Amino acid sequence: MPRAGLTPEVVVTEASRLCDERGFEALSLAAVAKRLGVATPSLYKHVPGLAELRRRVALGAVDDLTERLRAAAVGLSRGAAVRALFTTFRVYAHAHPGRYTALQREAPSPEDAETYAAFARPVEVIASILRGFDIPQDRAVHVIRALRSALHGFIDLETHGGFQMPESLDESYALLVDGFVRILEQWPEADRA
Repeated sequence: MPRAGLTPEVVVTEASRLCDERGFEALSLAAVAKRLGVATPSLYKHVPGLAELRRRVALGAVDDLTERLRAAAVGLSRGAAVRALFTTFRVYAHAHPGRYTALQREAPSPEDAETYAAFARPVEVIASILRGFDIPQDRAVHVIRALRSALHGFIDLETHGGFQMPESLDESYALLVDGFVRILEQWPEADRA
């Protein structure tokens, strides 16, 4: 008989907390069961296994991040919207490091329609912001990849101790964001035609 109050949502929420506290790599059914005060086999009534639990943590993270990105960009356009986007990503990565890692490690294949659609939503938010810069449609994917690479590269180096010099990381991040905004604002006229 399942423990009262234990649901798939409760299991995923606790797994997400564990990831943020101990790292995505520490996620295991045994660790989640221990935190919930149940035997590991009882979790199988709520999730079919570790792979699915990892997938559900990533789905929850992508939904959460998407809503935060939308909220941050509401009423903003162009440079202000890009700055809000960059800030939101960085704040999310620091507040939820395990979930942020899940977003990087659990990227779906097109065969997983549900997860693929979920992971497309934050990309759609980014694309809507970039439309304010008149980026040609055939360049949008490339610009989004460059933006995400800049974001993740900085965040990954920052969170893994890759920046050891004493200068302000906030100032470095602002420089990165401002540089990206300038690139977008000065997009070559020849490419806009």
